[in-house]
Amino acid sequence: MRLLLLKHFSFDDESAIVRWAEAKRFPYAVMDPSGGGPFPDMAAFDLLIVMGGPMSVYEESEYPWLRPEKTFIRQAIASGKAILGICLGGQMLAELLGGRVYRNKQKEIGFHPIERTDKTHPLLDGLPNRFYSFQWHGDAFDLPAGAVRLAFSEACANQAFAFGPHILGLQFHLETTAACMEAMLKRWSDQIRPAPYIQTAEQIRAQAERIEASHRMLHRILDAFDRLNRQRQANLPLR
Repeated sequence: MRLLLLKHFSFDDESAIVRWAEAKRFPYAVMDPSGGGPFPDMAAFDLLIVMGGPMSVYEESEYPWLRPEKTFIRQAIASGKAILGICLGGQMLAELLGGRVYRNKQKEIGFHPIERTDKTHPLLDGLPNRFYSFQWHGDAFDLPAGAVRLAFSEACANQAFAFGPHILGLQFHLETTAACMEAMLKRWSDQIRPAPYIQTAEQIRAQAERIEASHRMLHRILDAFDRLNRQRQANLPLR
């Protein structure tokens, strides 16, 4: 399975995904859409991973490169590509599939519990009914028509959704590494202020041991995409 990662800021850390791909001996490419370079052909990848970013999906005037990126993702959806969207990426998927993205009532920053809904989906097989994940977001999204709501948190009604068998949108950051977390705490320290769902830097650092478990859950999701890809190659029915 060939992976294409869209990365939106320099100190975002794709290493948890890359480590999985290298262990599987899967080829991968990492692209920064803000660079303005041409996007690859749809035939060049099997799984598109759209990562997070500090910008909002509706800030196209401030970040004009969002428009061609959205066009590319829309093409990937129309082509039936497997897609994983994380935070900004999940919000892009929600918008492009017909949902609305907007400022949430509360920001979520830190390690917060995620609850699974009673809906199941193969791409989330193996994840517990309740788990902790790193969060850093101020936006939220409404579910697109036809999407399946898979997870929520106290502050955010839609934390994960699936659209059909091969598209998964996540609001939370299972991929976060300790290095990326530290960089975010330093670069965006002005966002760490008293609020119901914003943890202090000390509280966040004290939970860094959750990162390893998060990566294991992320790898289970990637394993599920791998199984899906094998099923598609073998022309087996998708459930």
